Amino acid sequence: MVNLSSMLPLIPFSVQSFFNIAPSSPSPSPQQADKMSRPSTPAPIDTSCESGRSTPLSKTADSGYGSAAASEIDLPEVYFTKPHLQFINRQLQNLEPQEILRWCVTTLPHLFQTTAFGLTGLVTLDMLSKMDIPRPQMVDMIFLDTLYHFSETLDLIDRIRARYPNNNVHIFKPVGAETEAEFAAVYGDRLWETDGERYDYLVKVEPGQRANRQLNVQAVLTGRRRSQGGKRGDLPIIEVDEDGTIKVNPLANWSFKQVKEYIDANSVPYNALLDQGYKSVGDWHSTQPVADGEDERAGRWKGQEKTECGLHNPKSKYALFLMEQEKKREQEVLHEALKRVDLKS
Repeated sequence: MVNLSSMLPLIPFSVQSFFNIAPSSPSPSPQQADKMSRPSTPAPIDTSCESGRSTPLSKTADSGYGSAAASEIDLPEVYFTKPHLQFINRQLQNLEPQEILRWCVTTLPHLFQTTAFGLTGLVTLDMLSKMDIPRPQMVDMIFLDTLYHFSETLDLIDRIRARYPNNNVHIFKPVGAETEAEFAAVYGDRLWETDGERYDYLVKVEPGQRANRQLNVQAVLTGRRRSQGGKRGDLPIIEVDEDGTIKVNPLANWSFKQVKEYIDANSVPYNALLDQGYKSVGDWHSTQPVADGEDERAGRWKGQEKTECGLHNPKSKYALFLMEQEKKREQEVLHEALKRVDLKS
């Protein structure tokens, strides 16, 4: 995973070459460059969901290059310091989304797209599908199935599969549950009402962390935009979260109007709920239509203080509690080990 603790130089093939800036370190040799541009062979993807392994919604891409999960190329890790992030954000800020995506695909290894199939994510998917550049990896999608999505959302996934047959979707569900009924039996009925933070952790945060771990995710494309309001108002183009994952928000500068115009102009399939007054769609129990003049995400958790599910804020009280318990267990194990050493001496 990406390490921000050490002040390491940016990898040679990234920002400098893309923005025509004189590199501060040598470029890769022709042999290395050839290795990076050589297509890899696609590989099959696991089909079991119960333990969190990914489920493809389409066959593995046969377009000449493999998925990020299946690539045989030895992709390097990427290191960004705070000055690097500030510099890159200044440069990316003035680019169109397609140019930002091009930079991401050619620069960031182990790149995935996290999506709940909202409008912004669909624009990103369509732009990626039309990107005609050599690349050593596909940008696979990661969908976190909370088990409480609208039927319209699940129907959209089938339509997306038909429209983009070469794009893989990895589905991750809560541990120990495949249906709403199973989730309620294991964790309690209407958990989102009795313990909202625990619910968010179980259906979004933990499956997301599991996806990153199993797929070796180092960078993700998100569908967040500044015009969505709330905590997203000052969203940067590129950021690094607390576990070191690079997050890129390629359409951060776009408005809802721009996104919808792109969807219509390119005939991109979208969630039928948007024609019923919804603008941001999540779980059925916490999503409502939006009134005229309201923020785009005003229909999410209406009447509550929360504006995010925890996926982009994993340090919830429940997550912190789990971390504290884990540290406590580690300390107890260490204490017992030291006691045994004392007894032997």
